[in-house]
Amino acid sequence: MTRAATTPTPPSGEDLCLQYLDGLPFEPYPVQEEALLAYFEHDPGVLVCAPTGTGKTLVAEAALYEALHTGKTAYYTTPLIALTEQKFQEVQDAAERWGFPRDSVGLVTGNRSVNPEATVLVVVAEILVNRLLDGEKFDWDNVSAVVMDEFHSFADPERGIVWELALALLPSHVRLMLLSATVGNAADFVVWLAKSHGRAIRLVQGTERKVPLQYHWTDDELLPDLAESMADGDDPGTDNPNRRTPALIFVFSRDECWQIAETLKGRHLISAELRKELAAALEEYDFTTGAGPKLKPILLRGVGVHHAGVLPKYKRAVEELFQRRLLSVVVCTETLAAGMNLPARSVVLTTLLKGPPGKKKVADASGAHQMFGRAGRPQYDDQGHVYALAHEDDVKISRWDAKHDLESLEKSSDPNLQKMFKRLKKKRPSRNPRTQYWNDDQFQKLIAAPPGKLASKGRLPWRLLAYLLKKSPEVDKVRAFVRTRLMDEGRVEGQLKELDRMLMTLHHGGFVDLEPEPPARKEPKPAAAEPGEPELEPEPKPEPAGGMLGGLLSEAIAEAQHETDKPAKDDSPLAKARRKEAGEEEPSDEPVRYSPKRAMPTERADQLTAFRTVNPVFGSWLLTILGKADREEWLQILEATLEFPGSTARSVRVPQPDFMPPGSLATGYVDPELIERGVLSPEELYPSSIEDDDNRLANDWERKYAPTLAEKVDLLFRHEYPHVDDQRIRSVWCAGDLLNHGANFDDYVTARGLQKQEGCVFRHCLRLVLLCGEFARLTPDGLDAAEWRDELKDVAKQLTLACRAVDPQTTEAELETLKSGGEDGADDFGLGLFE
Repeated sequence: MTRAATTPTPPSGEDLCLQYLDGLPFEPYPVQEEALLAYFEHDPGVLVCAPTGTGKTLVAEAALYEALHTGKTAYYTTPLIALTEQKFQEVQDAAERWGFPRDSVGLVTGNRSVNPEATVLVVVAEILVNRLLDGEKFDWDNVSAVVMDEFHSFADPERGIVWELALALLPSHVRLMLLSATVGNAADFVVWLAKSHGRAIRLVQGTERKVPLQYHWTDDELLPDLAESMADGDDPGTDNPNRRTPALIFVFSRDECWQIAETLKGRHLISAELRKELAAALEEYDFTTGAGPKLKPILLRGVGVHHAGVLPKYKRAVEELFQRRLLSVVVCTETLAAGMNLPARSVVLTTLLKGPPGKKKVADASGAHQMFGRAGRPQYDDQGHVYALAHEDDVKISRWDAKHDLESLEKSSDPNLQKMFKRLKKKRPSRNPRTQYWNDDQFQKLIAAPPGKLASKGRLPWRLLAYLLKKSPEVDKVRAFVRTRLMDEGRVEGQLKELDRMLMTLHHGGFVDLEPEPPARKEPKPAAAEPGEPELEPEPKPEPAGGMLGGLLSEAIAEAQHETDKPAKDDSPLAKARRKEAGEEEPSDEPVRYSPKRAMPTERADQLTAFRTVNPVFGSWLLTILGKADREEWLQILEATLEFPGSTARSVRVPQPDFMPPGSLATGYVDPELIERGVLSPEELYPSSIEDDDNRLANDWERKYAPTLAEKVDLLFRHEYPHVDDQRIRSVWCAGDLLNHGANFDDYVTARGLQKQEGCVFRHCLRLVLLCGEFARLTPDGLDAAEWRDELKDVAKQLTLACRAVDPQTTEAELETLKSGGEDGADDFGLGLFE
């Protein structure tokens, strides 16, 4: 008798929970255990809110453990590519620890794709939304759970809306695990989620850190002395509880990171014995190019540097050495606090103020608490330490006052002591009236500040709106999403009006057809002439400041404002009574608002979804003018769209017309258009230097700078699309200058003195390669598609080779998706391009 094959019954949630708990190498603490039990018991999912450093990753991995044991797919999402890469490695390690192959975990960031069909997928939030929008292309029936890490990013003004849309689009059977630092309105958020999206998740909150924090206001020690006393001369590799290192020193300036690191390298932070071990470890890395020769001797003294200006391969070296407990301190910017796993015993804030000189403000509480939370390692420390340093002027004053008892001298009746008091008072250090300072009260307010609240911020991105309309032209579906946003009624109404403006912009740009048709523009009637006066020709109406299109948009949305011949409304009680008796609607002074019901994408709408790196409306508009540009010009324009860091942009300015003469696009189209439209005059386009009448002193000479080509293009675009205000331009000549240096990255950054900011240059070049890939899918007006593609490929190839020469690992990782066709079905622009 043949026995029928049976399918093994998948383990229950309770069994999986017990298995997972039994496999932990240590006893979970209360909030972790409560969150795990809640997740396995409650089908809709959980929101876990607990302080930074509470071990939320252990909770997150339970959802992935469940997926691997049941054969279901699970997504682990984060808001940052760097954090996603780190979590990918951690989850692969966990899978291997549970007995599963490492390739059962995949990664998709938009810039890189590894095992994209794996059971567990670690992705950035935008990839999750892209896949939800293409639901028929991806199998959501087999997805069991989505983990959203660093979920407090929901309140981010620029990217938080991606989390919102994901919550709205996820199928109801997919379980949620939302992990966040402590937030101020967690219960309200859970209620909102149930009401707006039908997801009744369970809330688990923790307020206690496993490693409590001790806060120190330090106004009598300068940073080098404090760092030395924290290290206490002992090896960071030992567990001396009196030592306060390893430490992260947070600075709000990349240049200052290097300055502080240079100062600290002369201090005794590690022992001679440990330095030998560190020196041997440093031989595993290549420090021969760019900032490497400057960084290596700093590292050798137990000091690391970590910020966006450091080349990725050097940042990795710093991270690995710190995790191996070979470095005493890492001087870093606050970006390291956003989820990166570099556990430290202490953190030090060198200042509480952020912003440009003269306009600095105290750092926001949420960012400060992220930095505080990096202190205290559960596996090593019983307590974490947070230090805030006073300004060095205040430290000098405090030290001087401690040494000289001015108060006693002032009270003394002895004439000699009174003379000494006056003499010493003149010598006492003082504050600079032009410097902004901070104090202990501000530090205490930051410590006590309540956690931030989860709230919807920002508006629908243009690309996202294009995707939604492509799925359904019914505008009410988009409005329904806007109405569910976590914001007050006034802001929701503002968002709805903004949506109407965006739709009108897309209509006038030829991206969508609207139903009903937008109202036609109405011209006001000229005033009648007085008796006996000749009839006058109507005075031409001046074009609105935003351009003709801007005028059409504004007037179509508020058409009633132009009906100047409309009789005044009779507001007398008798008139109102008559209107009411006749059943007439009460007239309103409010202009009639146009709100389309349907927005049908045209063929041109496909261009909007082709661009990820730039504003898609701007990218599409560029296709109408780039065919008139020479290579130097289109390279300038593309570079300017990438938002190069402002502090470094000063070192890569676009040369003035004397050194880089205007090309065919500028002289043949952009300049004449700006003059004809009255945006700029010829003198403003190409100003000459002005000398004073005497022409004697160089200081009397005023230099006037001509606007760059990218700035002029931006002015022209804004004149035509006044309601597209979220595209940023920063003119730089970086990649183009690198190509002029023979595409030798190291020679270029050395010649321009950019070694300490080479990470910004490196990232800029790789982003430009990706942008070239986006533009390669489309052809500018008047150009041959093959020739345009070849131009872009040549630039992309040279930049890729330049980046590969200094950091091949990062270059390959960043360009992997481009070479394989991309997450969203891009063509093979990069395939074989860089071989």
